[in-house]
Amino acid sequence: MSNTKLGQNIQYSTPYKFEGKLPLSQAIPLGLQHVLAMFVGNLTPILIITSVCGTEDFAAIQVSLLQNAMLIAGIVTLIQLFAIGPIGGKVPIIMGTSSGFIGVFQSVVQVMGGGVLAYGAIMGASIIGGLFETVLGAFLKPLRRFFPAVVTGTVVLSIGLSLISVGVGSFGGGTSAADYGSAENLLIGLAVMVVILIFKHGTKGLTSYSCILMGIIFGYIVCAVLPMFISTTGIAADGSEYTKAWVLNWQKVADASWFAIPSLLPVKPVFDLRAIIPVMIMFIVTAVETVGDISGCMEGGLGREATDKELSGGVMCDGIGSSLAAVFGVLPNTSFSQNVGLVTMTKIVNRFALSCGAIFLILCGLFPKLAAIVSIMPQSVLGGAAVIMFSSIVISGIQLITKEPLTARNMTIVSVALGLGYGLGANSAVLQGLPDFISLIFGGSGIVPAAFMAIILNLLLPKEKKENA
Repeated sequence: MSNTKLGQNIQYSTPYKFEGKLPLSQAIPLGLQHVLAMFVGNLTPILIITSVCGTEDFAAIQVSLLQNAMLIAGIVTLIQLFAIGPIGGKVPIIMGTSSGFIGVFQSVVQVMGGGVLAYGAIMGASIIGGLFETVLGAFLKPLRRFFPAVVTGTVVLSIGLSLISVGVGSFGGGTSAADYGSAENLLIGLAVMVVILIFKHGTKGLTSYSCILMGIIFGYIVCAVLPMFISTTGIAADGSEYTKAWVLNWQKVADASWFAIPSLLPVKPVFDLRAIIPVMIMFIVTAVETVGDISGCMEGGLGREATDKELSGGVMCDGIGSSLAAVFGVLPNTSFSQNVGLVTMTKIVNRFALSCGAIFLILCGLFPKLAAIVSIMPQSVLGGAAVIMFSSIVISGIQLITKEPLTARNMTIVSVALGLGYGLGANSAVLQGLPDFISLIFGGSGIVPAAFMAIILNLLLPKEKKENA
């Protein structure tokens, strides 16, 4: 497809190809839906950890940290998309603040006694840990034998399974909402899902490509109109009044400033081994998860396995991005599984479109009012899109696993890794009798133990003769 502008022919690409330029009228909405898919998840870890450290200590700088989180996510995403030397996989991945570190960081806060000192120790550990992951990424090629399709497929499958419950939680309005699971939240989530399916399969061109964005915009409209017909407040069991989760908080947009300059080192890093050692272990875990994310993205979006160079550059970007984030007071940045689900569902992998989303994140970091419009998105609206996206990750995992013959050996690896590994992580209470560091590493989600079991079984189980033929 071509377009004539100022007498020159500009060759436009398809959104289903990684390289090539799209018209801005296509690229901007396709990039924007990626931002909407990860925006809340990008900010939530900072809200949680600063709250654990002590809200009073962070009241003055919390807004600055959230602002920096958006800026860094955009910058690191651009590095991942275009690469700087060996850093960056040139893969259709969106980067953002990782929630995988929350458990370890909560432990660090307890050990360090809370406050700004504890957050500084987290920043110091993140700088060291990020550099450590960068080194791991540089030597990923000789380690690739630990990640055949059956292993990466199992990791991708466990990522999808772990996220589905998160998506369903959002579908109901957010698990912390007073009206969680109300008919209103569920109907809003269902309406968004139906609109997405209608645009995805009932239309062609831009509206089909940007079906997630269309569904979310529809959700905003529904939530804006509902107060004209039903009450925006409810009564809790204790008799107190609460605002329903689907209500749009326009006051937050009004209060946000138009422009703000991001601050460097809002929290001084503190280098303490009590924080560095457990955080470095988690960086090994997140490297494995990133391998799974990139593998799922390439399989689901481009129909092929990721190359050694793509995986190595992607993991190195994770590491350098996390160290850079810590300099700006932000928690580690890693590949966002939510966006892997969006890629696998829509097959939209165009780098120019994704970079428009990254630039929008940077603008959100510079213009808080713009960020506020996105941040007021009701959880039920996000959930309507998330359930579909996260389920798509599961399908990508299955596709990776079945890339190789489904032999008895491979079936054993997948079944034990998911049954015992994912089962332990998803039901972390069963680990409470073990040392704390084991619970921190393996009890946060089913992803880590499933990956660990898959890697160990792949090394220990003898290869079958048919595999060597």
